[in-house]
Amino acid sequence: MQYQNVSSEFRFKFESKNFLSILGLYFFSLGTSLSGYSIYLLLEAIGTIDRKVITWSGQGLFWFLILFFTGLFILFIPVEFFNVFKTYNASFKDLIMNIIYSILISLFFLIVFQYSLKVETSILNDISSIGKAVSFSGFISVPLVLFLQHTLRSALAIIDKISYGFTLFVWILSTQIFL
Repeated sequence: MQYQNVSSEFRFKFESKNFLSILGLYFFSLGTSLSGYSIYLLLEAIGTIDRKVITWSGQGLFWFLILFFTGLFILFIPVEFFNVFKTYNASFKDLIMNIIYSILISLFFLIVFQYSLKVETSILNDISSIGKAVSFSGFISVPLVLFLQHTLRSALAIIDKISYGFTLFVWILSTQIFL
């Protein structure tokens, strides 16, 4: 009888608040990285830095506009459709679900970026690399950050207030490391 009570407490069910929180973090990281790359292409197009990716300024301006507006669109997806800006990490069950969602979302998008983009130009190769780097960050650094936040939650009261922003910051920073 006692075993049934314990096992019923640890049943995992789909929690949309946790899923949407992690998916929003992924989209924020991807949109930020694409927007940053578009700014880099703009800097190459106007001649501020040496040309390494583009061959002429029109190509750089074209890709800047496409990637900048794509990044903006991706950044608006969590704002308009999800409306969840908090990492729910209060219990051990929430921690496990957040880690599982982070890994599954990253795995899905890793497969998408691995097989959907046909690499014909160096810019498409860079976009594919950005998507893969965001996914690898979701595999490695985000579960560690979520675990640390859960562990330090009782010691630092401010963790609940800054958990979403801090996780996003670490996700973007670790994306840069994987690039």
